[in-house]
Amino acid sequence: MNDAVKQVPAPSAVTPASTTPMPTVADAAVGIFDSGIGGLSVLRHIHAALPREKLLYFADSGYAPYGDKTEQEIVARSLAIADFFIGQQVKALVVACNTATAAAIQAIRERWPQLVVVGIEPGLKPAAQATRSGTVGVLATRSTLASKRFASLQAQMEAQYQVRFLPQACVGLVDLIEKGELYSPATVQLLERYLAPLLEQGADTLVLGCTHYPFVRQAIEDVCRRLSGRVPGIIDTGQAVTRQLLRLLEHDRLVTQAARGSLAGFTTASRSTLEHAFQGLLQLHPEVHALQPQTGT
Repeated sequence: MNDAVKQVPAPSAVTPASTTPMPTVADAAVGIFDSGIGGLSVLRHIHAALPREKLLYFADSGYAPYGDKTEQEIVARSLAIADFFIGQQVKALVVACNTATAAAIQAIRERWPQLVVVGIEPGLKPAAQATRSGTVGVLATRSTLASKRFASLQAQMEAQYQVRFLPQACVGLVDLIEKGELYSPATVQLLERYLAPLLEQGADTLVLGCTHYPFVRQAIEDVCRRLSGRVPGIIDTGQAVTRQLLRLLEHDRLVTQAARGSLAGFTTASRSTLEHAFQGLLQLHPEVHALQPQTGT
């Protein structure tokens, strides 16, 4: 990572529309962002499938969680981070956060219509196709479940597949995952509280509607086994996002032919926390840069 990248300031809360032209070279980077470390569950699929790409990961942990913020706040943060990535001359942007996708992806696409932008949606369609009981539990943040985007998708899938979705807001779960508590008593207690009503109502499939949640998948499976004697089917959409990113890069002839790729991380919180997350969750050791929030953020 060059010195110019190391010295960039943190994104401000609200940024003016960028006039930077979109890069058309295949060797430009792919930007990936989340409210914190959850998007690493998407990054691992992208990194494995596209090992030659230059990847930049942004953890907005200084402003996490997004799930308890207003839509306006989420849009402001998402546009600021997208503007930061534009300054790094990215060729594509992956919104690896369900809450940010629901609230802000339209605004990002409107501001930079030429940029390849891929969002992440709760996997309602694959869940509807997989369920045998006709009842699907959806674990997500409160903001995702309250969004118009989610309501529209839910109504569409229920009408098309005649299934029942049980949305469950998992308040507090992202905070624990951000702290690295993947199997702590507090995490297990929260999961028991959120999973029990879904299992009691016959859900045989669970949608992980937040990119943080795949990191507690083992705990989810263990809690379900203990509560009901069975493990529901679990839908994680990280692979689908990777396939869509590759398809769009191929369509625009933006897949790099570089001999090897690279990875760098940025965070608005502790550099060591993101470094430990890369190491502990992905067994990767990229260079990580802590960006100090600007006044007014």
